[in-house]
Amino acid sequence: MVESNGIIDPSARIGDKVKLGKNVSIGANAIIEGEVSIGDDTVIEPLCVIRGPTTIGKRNHFFQFCSIGEACQDLKYNGEPTELIIGDDNVMREHCSMHRGTVQGNNRTVVGSHNLFMINTHVAHDCIIGDHCIFSNNATLAGHVTIGDYVIFGGLAAIHQFGRVGCHAFVGGMSALNMDVPPYVMAAGHYAKPFGINKVGLQRRGFSKESISAIFKAYLIIYKQHKTLEEAVEEIAEMAKTESALTPLVEFLKESGRGIVR
Repeated sequence: MVESNGIIDPSARIGDKVKLGKNVSIGANAIIEGEVSIGDDTVIEPLCVIRGPTTIGKRNHFFQFCSIGEACQDLKYNGEPTELIIGDDNVMREHCSMHRGTVQGNNRTVVGSHNLFMINTHVAHDCIIGDHCIFSNNATLAGHVTIGDYVIFGGLAAIHQFGRVGCHAFVGGMSALNMDVPPYVMAAGHYAKPFGINKVGLQRRGFSKESISAIFKAYLIIYKQHKTLEEAVEEIAEMAKTESALTPLVEFLKESGRGIVR
């Protein structure tokens, strides 16, 4: 174990393969074992369990009872050395769980930086999560889910395996996603349906009036003009030549997925 100059409670159990950065603090009865690397200034509250292979960046904060880097719940998993990778400046509140990947998937689960995972959130195997996302209490991601940057999940929302949610999208509380949510779109319900664009979120993040107007026009093309998805993508791609904010939307729609919410 690489020693930290942070506060480590004597009751914490830290394995020989664990590598700690500078000023890492570990609370009472925490268990950290396996090939685990933890970056500088990270705080691990009491009774957390972290297992490897797991790589954790800097300045993350794990509140009590988190389960991080555990073997996944996929029945195909047979003990292969898959991994979990977590970026910097994330907050994981009480009872947050994140599982390692599978060899049938990405071989890894990846979490970006500056994300907030509220109480009892779950990130399953092979998920890929971007930056600056918020997952409210009890939000649940099934396996192989991809989440873009600046996505917000309401409480008790859940998404089907292999689902995708694009950047700056908003998923309402208690929503059930069995289809993909394109960038900028608000979706809610069981099963979720589109309810316009995330205008308030875009304004808060500094999008110009012109960009927001173009995004809304693209939303109307997809959902209100009775076009095929191929026709909508072609028209929005032309608009993206002069409005760069539409590029993530075009790229998302061109990728194969579960189909978009309708």
